[in-house]
Amino acid sequence: MADLRAQISDPSMDVAARRDAELRGFVARVFGLRGTLRLHRAAFGLDLLRAPLNLCLAPVFLLSRLLAVLTRWLRMPRVSAWLKTRRVFFDTAVSARVAAEVRGLLYRMEGQGLVTAPPELREAAVKDYVATRSAVAEMVTTLFVLLAGLVLFRAATPGMISLAGPLAEMRAQAELIAGFPLGSGLGRAYYAVFPVSLPVWQVALTGVVLASLGALVTSFAGVLADPVQVATGTHRRRLTRLLTRLDRAEAEGVAREHVLARAGDLSDVALSLWRGLTG
Repeated sequence: MADLRAQISDPSMDVAARRDAELRGFVARVFGLRGTLRLHRAAFGLDLLRAPLNLCLAPVFLLSRLLAVLTRWLRMPRVSAWLKTRRVFFDTAVSARVAAEVRGLLYRMEGQGLVTAPPELREAAVKDYVATRSAVAEMVTTLFVLLAGLVLFRAATPGMISLAGPLAEMRAQAELIAGFPLGSGLGRAYYAVFPVSLPVWQVALTGVVLASLGALVTSFAGVLADPVQVATGTHRRRLTRLLTRLDRAEAEGVAREHVLARAGDLSDVALSLWRGLTG
């Protein structure tokens, strides 16, 4: 860390090298294992209520950003700017801490002459970075759900919708087998031939419970995702792109992390519909 500080303050280094040294020190301190654990202490509390709501609002956020890009392409700058500044998510305590850290990073770098940007563009960049990090947490949750489906049912379950049906069926079948009049062995054989038929409300209730658990996992997914992104250089590269956009005074379009997160949701719905139509 001392070597990084020396590189940052060394005037003989070019701006790109000093920027890179600053970013390396920042991501190691804030998003390393100790740093991310400090960040996620704030998740205990109202964040446990905000997280499920933000998970439901994520598609709305993506739609607003897509419309902002479309209206800018159609030469409707005022509409595009209005859509770009709409607040969709509820602010969580963890997101507020991440925003404060990134904001402080940009202030320090501006003081060192490493970045210059209008305050409104800088603040928009901070919010975009926080939203992108949240999308990565959703992707981690989707990965857990997919693995759960593969392990339990040997089937792809890219989301809570496709996992809810098999899980509700497994629970109901286990209860019926345990209470079968001729014993659990014959009960298992019987229900292997005559599968359980569940009412829609039971599947829906299972889905609600899974969604709540998924939101809880998403709240703390950064504990795993942040150190991995530090090790792979993902956080640093994302911040480098942020600085490049500030240099060019460009607003961020639709980050690929948001697209990937919503692709999981769309594939979940499509897979569930396909299974429903094909029986």
